Amino acid sequence: MTSTDPTAERAQRVFEQWLSAFTPAVADGDLHMVGELVEPDGYLKDMLALTGGFRTFQGSTEIGLALVDAFPGVGLSNIRPSSDRIQPRCVRRSARDVVEGFFDFDTRVGRGTAFVRLVDAEPGPAKAWTILTALQELNGYEERIGPHRPEGLEYSQTFSGPNWLDRRNLDREYLDRDPEVLVIGGGQSGLILAARLVAQGVDVLVVEKTPRVGDNWRERYHSLTLHNEVWANSLPYMPFPPTWPTFMPKDKLAGWLEYYAEAMELNVWTSAEAASAEYDAEARTWRVEVRRAGHEPRSLTVPHVVLATGGASSIPHIPEIEGLSRFQGEVIHSSRYSSGSAYAGRRAIVVGTGNSGHDVAQDLHAHGVPVAMVQRSPTCVVSLKPSGTMVYAVYSEHPDIESIDLITASIPYPVLQTSYQWLTRKTCELDSELIDGLERVGFRTDYGPDGTGFHMKYLRQGGGYYINVGCSDLISAGEIPLVQAADIASFAEDGLRLADGTSLDADLVVLATGYLNQQEGVRRLMGDSVADLVGPIWGFDENHIMRNMWQRTAQPGLWIMGGSLVDGRVYSTFLALQIVAALRDVELGPGRDTAPSDSELSAAGTP
Repeated sequence: MTSTDPTAERAQRVFEQWLSAFTPAVADGDLHMVGELVEPDGYLKDMLALTGGFRTFQGSTEIGLALVDAFPGVGLSNIRPSSDRIQPRCVRRSARDVVEGFFDFDTRVGRGTAFVRLVDAEPGPAKAWTILTALQELNGYEERIGPHRPEGLEYSQTFSGPNWLDRRNLDREYLDRDPEVLVIGGGQSGLILAARLVAQGVDVLVVEKTPRVGDNWRERYHSLTLHNEVWANSLPYMPFPPTWPTFMPKDKLAGWLEYYAEAMELNVWTSAEAASAEYDAEARTWRVEVRRAGHEPRSLTVPHVVLATGGASSIPHIPEIEGLSRFQGEVIHSSRYSSGSAYAGRRAIVVGTGNSGHDVAQDLHAHGVPVAMVQRSPTCVVSLKPSGTMVYAVYSEHPDIESIDLITASIPYPVLQTSYQWLTRKTCELDSELIDGLERVGFRTDYGPDGTGFHMKYLRQGGGYYINVGCSDLISAGEIPLVQAADIASFAEDGLRLADGTSLDADLVVLATGYLNQQEGVRRLMGDSVADLVGPIWGFDENHIMRNMWQRTAQPGLWIMGGSLVDGRVYSTFLALQIVAALRDVELGPGRDTAPSDSELSAAGTP
């Protein structure tokens, strides 16, 4: 005898009743019925499926018009419950009890998946609070996985010709062709995108300036460990082994990236750097000069270039600091810092109180180096556990990481904002002792102008926060002295001169001052005109997606890929689909991509 879960049965019933009413309402163009099935202030977030871009619609009228337009516009059809996603369930999100569920649909160009959060309005029909529609694959260019995977018979039946390894070695050299896509940067973002593209039949070359794949992690400071849990960070097609630690050491990740590139059969040139890139508008191609150690410079002609060197550029930000040029000791940026063991017997000052500044200071302290920190601006501080891990808590709910990715991507900006405000209030309560200890010694804390906390700081500016793994305790205890930048008179030959006349001697200054905007990386490679055309990169755009990330830029044939491991996994799907569509002349959309006009609102019955 099997037991049933009444909560699961209720979720299934509410979801199926809503979907059975939603499907004909959209097909019939019944705006009134669609409006009855969506909350008046609900949200529809589309990722390529209906609009060919990233768009958010708010309110039942906007949502109804977008869906009704999409039915003939993009051939929206065959709406059905998802069979291979997390099944409908009752959960609590942002202080609301909702029913979550997935449904699939087809368009003229491919297959999509939708995710909906329903508010049960018994005795009436449930209403959708949020809806996500996301394109998942293009017809004829499905990922070569599962039933579409290659058979490999050509390797088992050919005895006299080249074997698999012979072909792989020849293929990665590009002796007789140029790639369709050139990815500049062989870190996690470049590799993840390349894997997605290769799985859809695209010829991709990745160029990485370091000697080995993974060196972007391997060469960072000795003690670095990731600050979010391993299950949130898995790479597409190859999740991390279940035996791995929750918080992953940087060298473990570096080795995995190297293995990933080999296992996914990615063509990577290491010790290779794109020296220049020029766009031919008439031919609609790039000419990129690549300099590779041990080889003659190679000029590649490619239709698409992806800059995958991070959400920020790799160019250190070196601020103007009074008197620093007179300092006689060593001055390095945190990107060049490796280990405190190299600085035994010296005295150090770390400028900057973000994650890197704290980690460098803690590493120096652990190696017996007297170190002080200079705080230039207020910093958001949270504990690693529990506060720092709460942002990705949803990833611990279910092993289906692809479904969780869609749940994460589905959150519209206004809901994200209010959710982070609630989360920040909670973390401040949990971390009250930590925060009080810091503020007692003069550390200035900040949780954003709207109280949205550390993760929104990451999304808006890429920094300005610290996830405490011990350095805050050292600061609070006075073991790492803190100096406010406003209290500094100037640097001198032997250290800092403070405004009160005291001095702080040092032999080493580490500038943990971040990096220039990725726009400057574009400028160095492609020139002023392209950089100015593209504009700033990262931070929210008008559609509340990262500016110029994972989507078309104003420069044809140029795409930007970057962010965290989670960002790379989630958004590589959509960037790969856009590049494949461009290469194969597939038109995404053309559904509605703008808000309705006053006349449309009036016709729909909205005053």
